[in-house]
Amino acid sequence: MKITLSDHFTYKKLIRFTFPSIVMMLFTSIYGVVDGLFVSNVAGETAFASINLIMPFSMIFGAVGALLGVGGSALISLVRGRGEEERANRIFSMLVGSMIVLGFIFMIAGELLLPAAARFFGATESMMPLCISYARILLLALPAFILEYGFQSFMIAAERPNLGLAFTVAAGVTNMILDWLFIAVLKKGVVGAAAATCIGQCVGGIGPLIFFLRSRTSPLRFVRSRFMPREFFKAASNGLAEFITNIAMSVVAIVFNLQLMKYIGEYGVAAYGIIMYVNFVFVAVYLGYAMGAAPVISYHYGTGLKEELQGLFRKSTVLVAAASVTLSSVAILGAGAIASIFAGYDPVFLALSTRALRLYALSYFFAGFNIFGCNFFAALNSGMISGILSALRLFVFQLVAVFVLPLILGNDGIWLSMVTSDLCVFVIMIFVIRKERPRFGY
Repeated sequence: MKITLSDHFTYKKLIRFTFPSIVMMLFTSIYGVVDGLFVSNVAGETAFASINLIMPFSMIFGAVGALLGVGGSALISLVRGRGEEERANRIFSMLVGSMIVLGFIFMIAGELLLPAAARFFGATESMMPLCISYARILLLALPAFILEYGFQSFMIAAERPNLGLAFTVAAGVTNMILDWLFIAVLKKGVVGAAAATCIGQCVGGIGPLIFFLRSRTSPLRFVRSRFMPREFFKAASNGLAEFITNIAMSVVAIVFNLQLMKYIGEYGVAAYGIIMYVNFVFVAVYLGYAMGAAPVISYHYGTGLKEELQGLFRKSTVLVAAASVTLSSVAILGAGAIASIFAGYDPVFLALSTRALRLYALSYFFAGFNIFGCNFFAALNSGMISGILSALRLFVFQLVAVFVLPLILGNDGIWLSMVTSDLCVFVIMIFVIRKERPRFGY
């Protein structure tokens, strides 16, 4: 039975509606991990460190897809909740057109800035050509990458989460098959990894575009529109938390890598790469749930039915708590086995990665609540609150911690910086939720 945004959501229905988004984010993370898995085991730790060093460069540009996708879906769902279907379609069409234009602008800018960026990120002489080769190919698919990010949210707002999952699976399978072909069989190294990723992103970005161009039954569809400054900036404001999350992950990765090169060297950068791949998978559960629930929250906030909004908030808190305990336990207890998948060929690399992962995994106890809280306020179209909380979590506290804690705890301080940041924001999040309850009625 099809679930619509206007339904009453029980635990079962909420899980069913958000499950495709969770799987979609998990699959996106897993097929991203496959790149690193093949490169690390076939091309070695220098190539693996190189792609992790330069990857934040393309991710920074791609974050505009998250900005307009998450923020736009919140605005569109709110407008639909008020019964303004035609206006919702005009906003949707305008945002997709904007993502395409921005994608090509950023692609050209990225190509021009790439060599300087690689040097700034700390690439050594041996890493420099690998970094540039990898990123230069990735930038060619930047417009499709931005669309892929955006359509992940728009598919949920269009009440087509299963179709969104299907496109993500198709993109991931394409990427993984081509990873095997280009890296393991043809021995193309980082160039093969980048080419496989690009082709997968085209499947994930252009496929949904064709669907919306041809569909006549989707609640969201393309119509004649124009640039709408007020709606564009409102969508951007709503998506600020997601944008900050993506930008911050890239900026923090750069800072982490600089600190790791200073304290540990290439082994440290490679170990952080493992943590990031594992983090993508574990955090994907939280991100997927928040992404799937956001249009439902926006819609019911738009209708003014506070009882439904209260129920959604209460049920979501319980589900996130259960996921937090489960994922934290799995990551801490299974750190050695997980690290061995990437670093089993080198005992020193394996020992370093295992300890780093076990310490970093402590953050998962708090990360789920923080991620859902930020997305919850974004869904309520309060981008300012959402953005501030995200900035504190991923910029302010973590950047301070990654510089200060190593002076006190040595190498372990680097791995514990995210734990410190999430704990601080968790305390602030509780205060903000209590303070804003009368205003929003959740």
